[in-house]
Amino acid sequence: MLIIPAIDIRDGKCVRLSQGDYAREKIYLDCPCDMAIIWRKQNAKMLHLVDLDAAKSGKLENFNEIKRIVEMLDIPVEVGGGIRSLDNAKAYFDIGVYRVVIGSAAVTNPKLVEDLLAHYGPKKIVIGIDAKDGVPKVHGWLEGASMTDVELGLKMKSLGVERVIYTDISKDGMLNGVGYEAIKHFAASTGLRVTASGGVASYHDLVKLSELMPLVDSVIIGKALYEETFPCQKLWHLCEKELTIDTNFSTASLRSCISP
Repeated sequence: MLIIPAIDIRDGKCVRLSQGDYAREKIYLDCPCDMAIIWRKQNAKMLHLVDLDAAKSGKLENFNEIKRIVEMLDIPVEVGGGIRSLDNAKAYFDIGVYRVVIGSAAVTNPKLVEDLLAHYGPKKIVIGIDAKDGVPKVHGWLEGASMTDVELGLKMKSLGVERVIYTDISKDGMLNGVGYEAIKHFAASTGLRVTASGGVASYHDLVKLSELMPLVDSVIIGKALYEETFPCQKLWHLCEKELTIDTNFSTASLRSCISP
């Protein structure tokens, strides 16, 4: 199972929210680029970036920070948050982003998803479904959709979508375990490839999620990595100064690490 560290950016800083609540924010680093380098040094094969400001405004608020991260690293980067137009997506692809995550627009503007799939294909377009009690949330998780998570997933599948990042909001950032049942129900009901997200607290969650392979084949981890809940992390940090990024390790060589 592919482990994808998450970097959420707000006001140019690396932060984490609890249950998507902007009022419950913890700042981990002033420079998201530094965080990206740390995860790469710890052998991340891919990064998941979210522009939290853009998720609310619909404008690419932290574009320059994301651009710097993409230019610095030698691994694929996926980006979500506020991507609500072809121009937004193109701007990210032009700077080397591997794939974009469409969240709110999948609910409010499914035609955009069609257009993006036509332009870039299903391997470049991922749908982010962030749900609470089976109801997708949009616009920075501030509003509910008028359909269930499974209904939205099936609708996206009918358009040609192949992969969904599924987040159980009630678990996100709480470190009390992944939303296993919600993810299992969604994956089994839709048949989509799923990247799990939200609530991972320890390697026990990873073992549990591995039972859902091959439909659930990857997982995004945020707070658990930042809070060092994995025993090996302290050793990694002790050795960090001796670690270097292999600049010869190209993005192309990582394709086998990323499921389509």
